[in-house]
Amino acid sequence: MSDAESPGREARQQVQAGAFDQIGDRYDEAFPHKDGQVAATGWLIDQLAPGDRVLDVGCGTGLPTDRQLAAAGLAVTGIDISESMLGRARRNVATADFHRLDVMDLDDRFGRFDAAVAFFSLLMLPRSEIGPALDRIRGLLPADAPVAVAMVEADLDDVSIPFLGSTLRVSGYLREHLATVLEGHGLRVGEIRDYAYEPASEGAPPEVQLFAYCRSV
Repeated sequence: MSDAESPGREARQQVQAGAFDQIGDRYDEAFPHKDGQVAATGWLIDQLAPGDRVLDVGCGTGLPTDRQLAAAGLAVTGIDISESMLGRARRNVATADFHRLDVMDLDDRFGRFDAAVAFFSLLMLPRSEIGPALDRIRGLLPADAPVAVAMVEADLDDVSIPFLGSTLRVSGYLREHLATVLEGHGLRVGEIRDYAYEPASEGAPPEVQLFAYCRSV
């Protein structure tokens, strides 16, 4: 399903960033139990050595992922478009490096990485940009680097939804389509784990979360 009134990229970015600036701490309050995220991050850590560099695309508040990565001795660089979220991330994970940057502007300015995570950040893009975003992430990694990607299972393309008192535009894939997209953009999918999730807030609907455990090709 798609939304015929999709805005341009700059307008969409302003809407998304503004929404998360307003959401603030309510995001972690609405999603207090992140078992899938913690498990996928643990898998990533097991593939790496202390000092390895990890890119977090759409880092949000830095919890729990960046704190978990930093505690394992990894060098974390997080990017996000919400300055409010980045401020929280800097307070939550002081040893990590955070920058305001859209994934579609991602390049080698921060160097190359040994691994990457993108938890529920790519779903903020229209489908036409998700593949190019994956290409940008893949371009900063060596072959066989571990990559963890999380999406919400839904057949949506840039659709406006109410979320925690704000409005977001989101995209999603069904499980088999997600695997095809990832494989088509340089990521070999090892497995996809699913979690039924009931947020703690009435402002966020129930969802099925998909966690793809991948390797760069």
